[in-house]
Amino acid sequence: MSDFPDPSYPWQAHLPALPALRESYARDGYAVVRGLFGPGEVAAMADRFDALYQEGLRLGRSFRHGNLLFRLGQDPLLGKILRMVQWPSWRDALLDAVRLDPRFAALLAPLIGPDLKQIINQMHWKPPGATKVEFAYHQDSRFRRPASAFRDLAQSYVQTGIAIDPHTKASGAMKVIPGSHMHGDLGLGGDGPILQQSMQDDALHAAGLDPATVVDLLLEPGDVALWSPYLVHGSGANVSGQDRRLYINGYVTARNCDRGEWAFRAGRAVPLGPHPSLVHYEALHEKPEPHFLED
Repeated sequence: MSDFPDPSYPWQAHLPALPALRESYARDGYAVVRGLFGPGEVAAMADRFDALYQEGLRLGRSFRHGNLLFRLGQDPLLGKILRMVQWPSWRDALLDAVRLDPRFAALLAPLIGPDLKQIINQMHWKPPGATKVEFAYHQDSRFRRPASAFRDLAQSYVQTGIAIDPHTKASGAMKVIPGSHMHGDLGLGGDGPILQQSMQDDALHAAGLDPATVVDLLLEPGDVALWSPYLVHGSGANVSGQDRRLYINGYVTARNCDRGEWAFRAGRAVPLGPHPSLVHYEALHEKPEPHFLED
């Protein structure tokens, strides 16, 4: 396994001009930073993805321990698959180091400041040939509950995703609508889990959006995407012959969030404490022990 971080990789050379980043992010609701993580670093992350995928399959059912969550699913062709892992940083030191990498502090400070909490730490898989691994069109704002704990989302929250594999149209790359973040919360996705729904043009029409404006967010390994909680996005099935994996970390201006783990204070990394903080698992303090869930 390659070391992380790779001291020989010149990641500073891949940082964009920060004024231009702010401008494009404000205009489009998303941005892409190419090659921010090097090949060896991506290989190290891919190794951890493989290990946790196998751990999830060995569990056989969805499993929670505090904020750590293995979410399994059933695909008609592949059988049991691992859909996602939430807060893998409680399980894996390398993935924990990635979320606290100074690259994120450098990218995010011009957008949401140097004092940041983290409310998303998540691994996503789309195995090749999985026919039911899709995400309906949605906005991440729908998951920021209770609303009173997540204030001023538009100016305080940025979602990031590191591509572990090529994200192509065939492999189920994210689809986004540039500028859709300017409409605020559109109520997309209904009441059901977006993991169990496919993208529907009718949903866009109902929200006053034009499906013709959808753009494929194509990424190479090591690229980092950033997007607003109000950006309308979704993704389809992976019909390619390769994995499509994404490591997602979501950060928020600390003073505007009552939940989450500290990530950076004054731009410096803050490690996890001895006990998890309340994020989205409401029963964290009542049922923190390891237990299986119904899939």
